[in-house]
Amino acid sequence: MPIYFYSTRGEYGCFSNFSHHGFELDGDWWMTSEHYFQAQKFITTDADWFDKIRTAKNPGMAARMGRQRTHPLRSDWEEVKDSIMEKGVLRKFETHTDIREILLGTGDELLVENSPIDYYWGCGKDGSGKNKLGQILMAVREILRIANG
Repeated sequence: MPIYFYSTRGEYGCFSNFSHHGFELDGDWWMTSEHYFQAQKFITTDADWFDKIRTAKNPGMAARMGRQRTHPLRSDWEEVKDSIMEKGVLRKFETHTDIREILLGTGDELLVENSPIDYYWGCGKDGSGKNKLGQILMAVREILRIANG
């Protein structure tokens, strides 16, 4: 049976990019994987904006800042966004044993971000979305499974 997640609450709340499971990556501390993902949009174009997103008070603020188009996105964003998301999500689950066990405990179940508004990272309101975050979590689960032997 598929496992649906969306908010930071509940058994699978840690699958959300808004979950407060910080990690170190690329020489910086990230409060959430949302902070990491949103800041990467500007790493090559606006160092000040990158750092403001990195240090945003909460993941909602980081998300809003990352969606602003008053600052130029890196030119390769569409090509690299999936791999950047996977890098941040992998580090989050490598860093925290408790949530790594939750992810590994899902076995081979389909993981679905049940976002009613996001048809790229989630499944969308009608289930026709790409569910890229769910796919990335399943890929990370396999990477961790192999690493744990």
